[in-house]
Amino acid sequence: QLITLRGHDDDVYSVAFSPDGQYLASAADDGAVKLWRANDGAPVRTLQDRGADVTGLAFSPDSRTVAAASSDKTVKLWRASDSTLVQTLRGHADVVSGVAFSPDGGTLASASGDKTVKLWQLGDGTVLRTLGGYQNPVESVAFSPDGQTVASGATDQTVTLWRASDGVLLRTLVGHGDLVRSVAFSPDGQTVASGGDDGTVKLWRASDGHLLRNLLRDDQPVPSGGTPGSAPGQVAEPDGSPVVLASANGDVSLSKMQQTDRAVLSVAFSPDGQLVAAGVADSTVRLWRVSDGAQIESLLGHGLRVNGVAFSPDGRTLASASSDRTIVLWRLTR
Repeated sequence: QLITLRGHDDDVYSVAFSPDGQYLASAADDGAVKLWRANDGAPVRTLQDRGADVTGLAFSPDSRTVAAASSDKTVKLWRASDSTLVQTLRGHADVVSGVAFSPDGGTLASASGDKTVKLWQLGDGTVLRTLGGYQNPVESVAFSPDGQTVASGATDQTVTLWRASDGVLLRTLVGHGDLVRSVAFSPDGQTVASGGDDGTVKLWRASDGHLLRNLLRDDQPVPSGGTPGSAPGQVAEPDGSPVVLASANGDVSLSKMQQTDRAVLSVAFSPDGQLVAAGVADSTVRLWRVSDGAQIESLLGHGLRVNGVAFSPDGRTLASASSDRTIVLWRLTR
């Protein structure tokens, strides 16, 4: 079942549910930030009608504030109840591509094209610390559920884990074959999911950075005799021509699929941690079971690339944002 929400005039980049489950926020290339009623998709209010491209969204833990990452190098904080612009955070030197609130709501993390992640004290808008050392732009950021760790994904093909309290680099996760678009923590904080332009979703153990599993789409052939995320090998198409070569660490290279079609643009865990969803550039939304890496759904309803995905707090609805200018609410049954 699905509900299609229309109202943006350009590519929709990001969606986020309020933690209380009442609202869905969406942001688009037209600069608009909109609120919708989560249960039926009815429009509620527009927080920002026009402006610089909004590239990422996050709700505060108390559901009162929406943070919007912007191409004008700022993060804007809006009061959800009345569209008041509460605060503008300035300090990045390039596009801000992603934002995430700490679980206690006191800190905001922002990822930027200026090759840094910044942690902001929301009381006064000061920068607590800048996480640097990147050689390339940073695309995404996420807080662990206990607030102790920050994960970031960058165009240097890595996922980096930082200690939030002092900015110490904990570990760098290497395995993607192209830029990393999105990162997310599992609800128990034990696993990090990452998706990128290499067409893979990877699950990493947060404690030591071990690669647990590669989640393959059902249009990505599995190595002979294997299962998703299992032993590497070469795979052939029905005509016998090889299409996939999996390396020893499970990375997969697709030789006959355009990168723009296979890129994974957004990843999210379900609230119970049992599913991972991904928005893919081929216009689909994919769902995998975490326990065994099996793809259980390929959701068709968008006409262009799917830039963002988010689960509702009760896990019954999945929202997807697309370059076709729509948001789709998928009712999940399982």
